[in-house]
Amino acid sequence: MNAPARVSAVSLINPEATPSKDLPLRDDIRLLGRLLGDTIREQEGEAVYEIVERIRQSSIRFHRDEDETARRDLETTLNSLSRGRTNQIIRAYSYFSHLANLAEDQHHVRRSRAHAMAGAHAAVAPAPREGTIGRALKLLREAGITQADLQALFAKALVCPVLTAHPTEVRRKSTIDREMEIAQLLAQRDRQHLTPEEKASTEEALRRAILTLWQTSILRRTRLKVIDEVVNGLSYYDYTFFRELPRVYASLEDQLAAIDPAWGNMELPAFLRMGSWIGGDRDGNPFVTADALRQALQLQSKHALGFYLEELHCLGGELSLDGRFVNVSEQVQELAEASPDRSPHRQDEPYRRAISGMYARLAATAQALGHFDVVRHPVVGEAPVYTDAEEFAGDLMTLHVSLVSNGSAALSRGRLRKLRRNVSVFGFHLASLDLRQNSDVHERVVAELFEKANPGTGYKELSEEGRVALLLEELRSPRPLTSPFLDYSAETASELAIVHEAAQAHRRYGQASVPNYVISKAGDPSDVLEVALLLKEAGLLRPREGEMHVNIVPLFETIADLRQCSKVMDALFGLPDYMRLLRSRGQAQEVMLGYSDSNKDGGFLTSGWELYKAEIELIEVFKRHDVGLRLFHGRGGSVGRGGGPSYQAILAQPGGAVQGAIRITEQGEVIAGKYSNPDLGRRNLEILAAATLEASLLHSGQSAPRDEYLQAMEELSDGAFRAYRGLVYETEGFERYFWESTVIGEIANLNIGSRPASRTNSRRIEDLRAIPWVFGWAQCRLMLPGWYGFGSAVNAWLRDHPDSGLALLQEMYREWPFFQALLSNMDMVLAKSNIAIASRYARLVEDKDLRDAIFPRIRQEWEDSIAKLLAITGQQALLDGNPLLARSIRNRFPYLDPLNHLQIELLKRHRAGDADERVVEGIHLSINGIAAGLRNSG
Repeated sequence: MNAPARVSAVSLINPEATPSKDLPLRDDIRLLGRLLGDTIREQEGEAVYEIVERIRQSSIRFHRDEDETARRDLETTLNSLSRGRTNQIIRAYSYFSHLANLAEDQHHVRRSRAHAMAGAHAAVAPAPREGTIGRALKLLREAGITQADLQALFAKALVCPVLTAHPTEVRRKSTIDREMEIAQLLAQRDRQHLTPEEKASTEEALRRAILTLWQTSILRRTRLKVIDEVVNGLSYYDYTFFRELPRVYASLEDQLAAIDPAWGNMELPAFLRMGSWIGGDRDGNPFVTADALRQALQLQSKHALGFYLEELHCLGGELSLDGRFVNVSEQVQELAEASPDRSPHRQDEPYRRAISGMYARLAATAQALGHFDVVRHPVVGEAPVYTDAEEFAGDLMTLHVSLVSNGSAALSRGRLRKLRRNVSVFGFHLASLDLRQNSDVHERVVAELFEKANPGTGYKELSEEGRVALLLEELRSPRPLTSPFLDYSAETASELAIVHEAAQAHRRYGQASVPNYVISKAGDPSDVLEVALLLKEAGLLRPREGEMHVNIVPLFETIADLRQCSKVMDALFGLPDYMRLLRSRGQAQEVMLGYSDSNKDGGFLTSGWELYKAEIELIEVFKRHDVGLRLFHGRGGSVGRGGGPSYQAILAQPGGAVQGAIRITEQGEVIAGKYSNPDLGRRNLEILAAATLEASLLHSGQSAPRDEYLQAMEELSDGAFRAYRGLVYETEGFERYFWESTVIGEIANLNIGSRPASRTNSRRIEDLRAIPWVFGWAQCRLMLPGWYGFGSAVNAWLRDHPDSGLALLQEMYREWPFFQALLSNMDMVLAKSNIAIASRYARLVEDKDLRDAIFPRIRQEWEDSIAKLLAITGQQALLDGNPLLARSIRNRFPYLDPLNHLQIELLKRHRAGDADERVVEGIHLSINGIAAGLRNSG
């Protein structure tokens, strides 16, 4: 590898001895590395193992000591690899990154447990950790928040992570399952005092799991179908949500009761729920059809009922209480008498008989919903179906009340408590599935409907005022606009089939199954009214009653849209017909803000600022119209798509933006990173709940930032916008530079999702989806969407404010959570970048003049951004304030760099016309490995 012209900022962090608290992490990484090395030696031979070791040692020496001899040795070794050997080496380093991730995840769990245990054994308990429910309740208590305040919040609260199928998860479920096994074995080693025999047995199990991983293909051979994505998403309910969501609720309820006994008999509403886009997001995905939606909903429901049936069976085994020894409520006796269970063995066990009858009813319900293979235990007889999940929950409540009333309250707090909470959260639908489509599609569909019904309407040619008037007129009419006797285009027929399928879902699973319809590229009130018209056609909007059974959610995602969104909502709320419909939705309106496309459109700094300003303006508009605001944040995994720590992101919202309700997308590899490990999953769910409590009750009346801060951000944003747009959209040849200097073309062919990488066949940046845009820059280690323009913006600011400009920015960083979060995220992104490696990707651009015109600009901006970030934060090096992440990144670089080197060489061969399938496979393997090493890369 070529020597870097300048030292990466991350390498300036002085190496320090591993702190004692991090020694278990070091030991886990060494153990997994040793077992992987043994596996490679046994499976591939000593020669391959020695190459892997030589590369590792040379790369570590080069990074640690800037050893030029090591660099040359590394370059010689990598360049001498045959095609077959190249892919073996890529697999080795890819798996190391995956295993290191597991060790780090386990260490996060270990440190959380250590903190909790220290509190339990200390004479004076330490302060609860940031982002915990305990700390949130402590802050609320200190602020004088009353029980009534909390009850009012919980009554209207909604905290909802929404799983999406956005294609940045490059791993197969087969490898994730094996990694889960390894994680569980690491946890077992950590939490138990093992005998030598048990320790050896656990290590052997780890060795088997790693061997299975090595012998399993990382790559998918075929592109995922929508239903594959649905099934993959459902696995996280087994990993985490079924078990851990009830624990989050129980912890919150128990902590409230410990603070104030008045909470002792209260149960919280189901405010923390799950959402999904998988099977309902049609924007740019032609494979999401009415059939796909139907299958997704059915699979979700089947998963929920299958879990309930198994838990109910186990509950029956546990509640063996004999009616001769305990009192039982009349209601339980009635359930027992109504049960078809007539076994003489259970004649004195009313709870078991009642539960047998409930099992029979739930089994009949599953059969009626088409779930024919979820009943795994004998059914005692025929029973009527449950009309809905609430009726089933009522029977579970009957068991609970009887136990509590008759001296068995402790028994109600075990499996029954968890099952009751699951039913209240998941119902018979499991997760609320959003519909999403682009406003351009709605425009074409509505135009066709009007033209078919009344030729010559010319909907597309109407002004916005004309469209609104026509749509409102039609929405007042109870008769449908469509006719079964007319033929419609395939697109229109498909869109109508979707809303009719949603209506069917409401009848089968309840309104919570499909509660929201998201409009991409929303820009006018007519965009919302068009969807209202489609809902009316399916009976999901009833004009005479003034009822709407689905929330219509406009998504504002470009910079221009964000700047106009408050005006759009103001105009919409000025329509009495719409406000009448909104009253049927509790006088609340959800608005979605897009982080990904706004970043691609205007750059990191401008995107963050325009989102912040949009929220301030929306708060004012909603307050003026007395409408409740619920924000839906379309965040990705990477900082370039709005990613970053959730707790800080929620608290950095302007005062009044979090009114007890928030929805946030969880996308791609972030889903596995947050929710495949149940302990981490519970922690992430707790963070969302705690942050929402704090933001709603402590920050809701928070004053706006000082005018000087707002003006400074406006100037910084303008400067960053000019720099970013100047490079990406105004530099001739930049599209070609991007396509040739990154793996974007190869990513488009990687089987990581059902949705195409671009909205059209164009190579224009405007048409490219934000995900591959960010993913491509991450692979070449430049991370451009997460920082570009910041250096130029600060330089311009300091030129215009030479005396006090830097001091003001430093003050903003200390005092303003929004600015802190912005710079903290950029700090992480820049720490993961490597300009020396990025320069080698730049040399893939065939046109030397184009390369020389663009890459030096990028390098200069990178250097300026780092320098200005350090000057504002007062750090000596990137990630000074986050030593654990700094060590993690520094320790990963020696394992990432060989993957980048080999990826570049393979790209050269592939683009030169090398048709060997091992070359393409090697490129795809390297994409997987680099993504694993960077973690939040898409």
